[in-house]
Amino acid sequence: MDQSRIRNFCIIAHIDHGKSTLADRLIQETGAVSTRDMTAQHLDTMPLERERGITIKAQAIRLTYKYDDDKSYQLNLIDTPGHVDFAYEVSRSLAACEGALLLVDATQGIQAQTMANIYLALEHDLEIIPVINKIDMPAAEPERVAAELKQAFGFKDAEILFASGKTGAGVHELLETIVHLIPPPKGDPGAPLQAMIFDSKYDQFKGVVAYIRVMNGSLRTDDRVRLMQTKVEPDVLEAGYFSPVMVKSDSLGVGEVGYVATGLKNVRDCRVGDTLTMASNPATKALPGYASQMPMVFTGIYPSEGDEYPALREALSKLQLNDASLVFEPESSAALGFGFRCGFLGLLHMDVIQERLEREYDLELIATAPSVSFDVELTDGTRIHVDNPSKLPEPQRIKTIFEPWVNITILTPSRYIGGIMEMVTLRRGEYVKMEYLQPAQSDNAANASQDARVMLEYNIPLSEILVDFHDTLKSVTSGYASLDYRLIDARASDMVKLDVLVNHEAVDALSLIIHRSYAESQGRQLAAKLKELIPRQMFQVPIQAAIGGKIVARENISAMRKNVLAKCYGGDVSRKRKLLEKQAEGKKRRAKMIGAIEVPQEAFMAVLTLERQQVSRH
Repeated sequence: MDQSRIRNFCIIAHIDHGKSTLADRLIQETGAVSTRDMTAQHLDTMPLERERGITIKAQAIRLTYKYDDDKSYQLNLIDTPGHVDFAYEVSRSLAACEGALLLVDATQGIQAQTMANIYLALEHDLEIIPVINKIDMPAAEPERVAAELKQAFGFKDAEILFASGKTGAGVHELLETIVHLIPPPKGDPGAPLQAMIFDSKYDQFKGVVAYIRVMNGSLRTDDRVRLMQTKVEPDVLEAGYFSPVMVKSDSLGVGEVGYVATGLKNVRDCRVGDTLTMASNPATKALPGYASQMPMVFTGIYPSEGDEYPALREALSKLQLNDASLVFEPESSAALGFGFRCGFLGLLHMDVIQERLEREYDLELIATAPSVSFDVELTDGTRIHVDNPSKLPEPQRIKTIFEPWVNITILTPSRYIGGIMEMVTLRRGEYVKMEYLQPAQSDNAANASQDARVMLEYNIPLSEILVDFHDTLKSVTSGYASLDYRLIDARASDMVKLDVLVNHEAVDALSLIIHRSYAESQGRQLAAKLKELIPRQMFQVPIQAAIGGKIVARENISAMRKNVLAKCYGGDVSRKRKLLEKQAEGKKRRAKMIGAIEVPQEAFMAVLTLERQQVSRH
């Protein structure tokens, strides 16, 4: 198609602001999918995406829009994930477009990930079309949300569109605006091929399928191409576009969005952000913005039954074929047996992978509490990477521990500022700034949505927001606040390893790397929690929390008492003493059998329920 009639755009929004539903109406309006084949959230292909109402994997579709009788336009829509865990995929999808629809819920207004995504779009110099969605809802306040958009981003009244992804209202006007405002793609058809890979997946028949946007040049089936970062040179087995199913095409030209089947067997050879070029006539430089995705959150995943270890290894390998950001390596634990140390982009990524393992591969899993990776500088000057508490060297060998910090953005009604500040300060947060997005709408404080909307920005250690930060934030703000975060740097911190000993034996799966200021209080809480969860034995079981060689907390699980004298209703006292001595000898023998103590799964997740307590920082 003529380059001037191509429009490439994506939809950016906070989670649950109606991105996929609006995409459905755009598909219906242009007739890309027949009414019979149309389903709700049509571009969300995974059952987990439909159930949770979130987009996990980026999807693309080519729409043909007839503007009038003699002109039709090719609209390439890329539906991106909204969650912060997938921010890199979102940035690559934005780089493949010239425009973006900024979608804001008329009932909720601007949220934290709305802010994060619009800044990403501005960095890529995209034409942004603000759209207020869900105007059909009874609780909708489109005028208030429009005022927020004008206050926060400087939009004008005439630029803001109103639509409903549910009823289809305003969709026709939206399509016209896309054609008018979003510029056609630039690029030289005669230049060497440069195509950006914005996503990839594994197909058992076609190998790795790369989702691409052609920036310069063109490609055809049977061309030999080169991936500029990995240096791999596959043949193009098949090329085409999404409608939304894959449709074969002879070639892909400048500005077009489509797919290339490479026949590669490993997704790691075809990474998101890489540049595709011709092997015979390569481009002189790669497209900017490529970065290798690094896991931020680590957890141990073990099968509940030891003989399921091979099945878990195979399941992880299959998931990794479609998700190059998932990393795992074998590890063993004295308490849990053989399993894998897995690295994830964030908590949602971890949750999705764990649920897919259990549902799609019928596995019963035990997962340890999530942790982050630390850089440790040793006394001899070397620096090592530690993603598992059991790998932390002895205290006398450690010079400095560096932990990752993140910048968090919280959007909240102003009435909750005090509670949020207290919560973040307890978790070692450092205040950066506070901005009012919009003044209060009325003096009536009966409705939180009438309060002034405030944006709070803090720097905080990543480990402090891993476990229950989001849940606590929702509790403090009655569900009105939203959160976004981005990694900034690693800082030196006074971290220590908290070990847990059950019957004088260290349980490696319960170890934590924690800040010294509240290590003791967390140790006491953890010991008390484990006392409730670990079943009683025929002998007393001590539970201890230790920092280095110092025991900071102890709880005892009392022995189950069997009354061996019950049958002695009388008679000589020597007979009673004989029975008691025999029982005491049995207890001594049993106490040496550490393997007899069974630690339940709930005990390994007890760390998730520990509460922060105000402690001195001196």
